[in-house]
Amino acid sequence: MSLISLIIALLLEQWRPLADRRELVSRAVRFADFLQQHFNAGERAHGTIAWVLGVVPAMLLALLVYYLLYGLSPLLALAFNVLILYVTMGFRQVSHYFTDIHWALKSGDLDEARAILGEWRGTNCELLNAEEVARLTIEEALVASYQHVFAVVFWFALLPGPIGAILYRMSSFLHHRWAERSESELSAFGDFAAQVFRLLDWVPARLTGIAFAVVGDFEDAAYCWRLQAAKWPDAALGVVLACGAGAMGVRLGMPLPSESGSVDRPELGLGDDADIGFLDSTIGLVWRALVVILFILLLVAIARALS
Repeated sequence: MSLISLIIALLLEQWRPLADRRELVSRAVRFADFLQQHFNAGERAHGTIAWVLGVVPAMLLALLVYYLLYGLSPLLALAFNVLILYVTMGFRQVSHYFTDIHWALKSGDLDEARAILGEWRGTNCELLNAEEVARLTIEEALVASYQHVFAVVFWFALLPGPIGAILYRMSSFLHHRWAERSESELSAFGDFAAQVFRLLDWVPARLTGIAFAVVGDFEDAAYCWRLQAAKWPDAALGVVLACGAGAMGVRLGMPLPSESGSVDRPELGLGDDADIGFLDSTIGLVWRALVVILFILLLVAIARALS
């Protein structure tokens, strides 16, 4: 049932992506801020309690609904899984940025590409040249595909019902929301959420890296993973980006210009500088990796059925 749910949700999201996630995001922001305002007294234990109260009841409720629906009809449980995946995956919610940047660069409109990339990243990109815009666009696409598809697929397939997808998406949101506010507020509150999210990211990031290597240049991807991934600030994303860059033969990372000088970033990947052609390669890499993962899930389902 997991594989069927995934395929239906992916097709549905491609055919008719959720039109407006702003209301969902707004509600999630209010919920995360409510927990922080009422539980944040500057200690890690308070953040632990808030995380448990924010995530665990939602998981238990989803599991209860799933089994109740399954008792009525497996098709109802399937529909419930598809609904949860439709809400929690959502790669298409950011893919329009990638598409618009791609078209802007093809049209030679660098200013438009910079503006779209700046909106996507939430930073000023006016000083970037065309190669740097393409490079950051590839990085954002790889990260988005991992966080909105591959990681969700892994936890959905691993845990019963739809609770894996809920666990990852809510953990990701609470971690990033509380991390964003930690600059001006007591940061110990978000320590537990950050630790849980790092644990949830450890396995799926490496499986995603392996999938990129299998469908791309395996030798270069493995080399970049071994020697470059650990240099990236976020260890999990370092694996995803290093393997993706190595698999495609493109150079990512590297310093970027900024108004205050230069932003130092480690180099990831081997081969050529990023350009429009590698934007096409990025989409191909992501889809091939997804097909490989779905095929593995199919083999697992067949093995379970025969055992």
